[in-house]
Amino acid sequence: MTKDVYVITGGSEDLAIALAQHIGQKGTLLLVDSCEKCLELVKQQLFQQGITDVHCETSDLTSKRAVGTLAEKASELGSLRGLVHAAGLSNASDSKRKMADNVIGMSHVLEAFLPLANETTSAVMVSSMTAYMVPQNGQYMDALKQQLSANLVETLDQFTQGDAGAANSMSKLAVQLIVEDQAWVWGEKGARLNSVSPGMMNVPDAYEDIQAMLDHTPLRRTAEPGEIASAIEFLLSDSASYITGIDLRIDGGTVANYPRMKTAMSQEKMKRF
Repeated sequence: MTKDVYVITGGSEDLAIALAQHIGQKGTLLLVDSCEKCLELVKQQLFQQGITDVHCETSDLTSKRAVGTLAEKASELGSLRGLVHAAGLSNASDSKRKMADNVIGMSHVLEAFLPLANETTSAVMVSSMTAYMVPQNGQYMDALKQQLSANLVETLDQFTQGDAGAANSMSKLAVQLIVEDQAWVWGEKGARLNSVSPGMMNVPDAYEDIQAMLDHTPLRRTAEPGEIASAIEFLLSDSASYITGIDLRIDGGTVANYPRMKTAMSQEKMKRF
């Protein structure tokens, strides 16, 4: 009997580890990351928890050829049941690298794994709540929709002016736009494609603006990786069989309260003068 295969990129991230713990007993795991040592540590951790059908691959997801090799590996392991692109959560300060990791890498993953998709396949791309803080009426919107144009990163860098935070938010918006666009071709295979937008996770020693955001988040706290993983597990499952082409916010209500938050934060800054 053919095994169900779950591919998780960004395999050493806390979110990916939590997801592997959630779905590890459901099939074969293929964890992907750029750090071989990190993957080995995750594999050992999962083994200690009784999750033993785990395979690890190092890869540069910005390389189309490397991602193609990953898809071949997944095909050898069994039938693609789940694909989760969680790479791109790093705190890299280079804006162009962020854009390449988040947009180019994800586009390569979707292209390479589409031929493996079938009526049981569900793919989930990880975006961010910060995507909702980018105005969706700028000239950059057309560029974001042209995901693999030859000069995409350079074009978007003109809009972000080298600001890593802006590049991260804009690239996460691109994730959502790509999912909306590609849901059709995945649907032609009977497969589903969605994205999730986590709120703040793992913010030790939160600096002032982050703490202000937490103060104005309805649930008043950061998210646990397991809480994001549970939502992804749902989207991967048959319980979400008629959900595709959407973005699911898992942010404790931050975006819903964002207009009031901005007003309150502006007023607070005014008091300092």
